[in-house]
Amino acid sequence: MSEPRPLISRSLVQLTLVRFRDFVRQPEAVFWTFGFPVLLALGLGLAFRSRGPEQASVAVLAGNGGNAAVEQIRSALAADSTLRVQVLDDSGAVRELRTGKIALVVIPAPSPRDGSVEYMYDPQRSESRTARLVVDQALQQAAGRTDPVRVKDRTITERGSRYIDFVIPGLLGMNLMGSGIWGIGFAIVDSRSKRLLKRLMATPMSRAEFLMSFLFSRLFFLVLEVLALVGFGALVFGVPLRGPLVDLGIICLVSALAFGALGLLIASRAKTIEGVSGLMNLVMLPMWIFSGVFFSSSNFPDVVQPLIKILPLTAAIDALRANMLEGTAISGLGAEMAIVSGWLVVSFFAALRLFRWR
Repeated sequence: MSEPRPLISRSLVQLTLVRFRDFVRQPEAVFWTFGFPVLLALGLGLAFRSRGPEQASVAVLAGNGGNAAVEQIRSALAADSTLRVQVLDDSGAVRELRTGKIALVVIPAPSPRDGSVEYMYDPQRSESRTARLVVDQALQQAAGRTDPVRVKDRTITERGSRYIDFVIPGLLGMNLMGSGIWGIGFAIVDSRSKRLLKRLMATPMSRAEFLMSFLFSRLFFLVLEVLALVGFGALVFGVPLRGPLVDLGIICLVSALAFGALGLLIASRAKTIEGVSGLMNLVMLPMWIFSGVFFSSSNFPDVVQPLIKILPLTAAIDALRANMLEGTAISGLGAEMAIVSGWLVVSFFAALRLFRWR
């Protein structure tokens, strides 16, 4: 009579242990199983951390009513901790309001004896309506809460301050990053894994020519990517294109080349698709979270802002938003373009030095 077979056999135990060992030996699998959820929770927790009452950014228009009236209004508003107040001239106030950087402009009466003020804001923005109520309450309270201040509203609706206007440049930057890194990285590692690169070693071409061919191949797809997303946003949602289109093209070109160079660097040594996938996601994950694609990067603590600013995606998105929404020419984007160009040069030459055919 044969012995009863154990419920859990020795072979099953050994096979299970093999699966565990295989998992542990794949850093990318460990990262996406354990590291990614933790980092995502950390990033979103910092961005939407518990804070005190949100401050509304408002401006007092300089010039009207004299310096004394402007200072009196500014002091009254500054006493309210929920308001962040600045004094701007006419052109600066309109620009900041149009691009959503402030919620409301307080315009003193031309005559100091009048004592009235005028509020300029976009009623379609909830933060502007809230700021209007808070500002009016602060001024009325400063005047004795008997409502002696006569007010009137001037409502405006400007393209550039909506969420869709904010997110389209972010999506464009994210798309440039994804197509550059994923498209180039996968192509190189796939060729390496199939031993195609080994055959190319016998050809007279140089390593630099081979890597540059990947960057140049991106130019055709770059035009289609930009036209599709920007054209869709402009035609369907009326997303503004206030800056020179040539400058917008240069920003997209330099950004695409920089992300393509990053893709070359990531794929310079990777031997498997699984390995390069983990490396590419490890590089892109911080930029997805911190670079302000879907919400402003200013939500994060001040201590990490210098690190966020030097990320290539942050610089690219800041340049795209400044050009599209504020009309800034490329000559006014020196810092952003220097960061993106720096990543392009450093990544390409690092990839050139580290690249292996096998």
